[in-house]
Amino acid sequence: MSQEGKSQGMVEQAKGKLKEMTGKATGNDKLKGEGHAERFKGRAREGVENAKDSVQGAVAGLRDKEQQDERGKKNGDGDERS
Repeated sequence: MSQEGKSQGMVEQAKGKLKEMTGKATGNDKLKGEGHAERFKGRAREGVENAKDSVQGAVAGLRDKEQQDERGKKNGDGDERS
């Protein structure tokens, strides 16, 4: 799902850039502004997807660590100092 969101963000950025350039070339400030907004929206979408990836990676890392700790305790490898 994350890759899909990133792809959508990239498409929005490309469409925004096209609108912005067209607006600039034709002197259409409204179109130029719409394009700028669409580019920003695409960058924001990509940022959200990157943040979601980071959080998912952190959660997965914590789960792995917890599983390793549990296996260590079951095998008697736990660090049980008095």
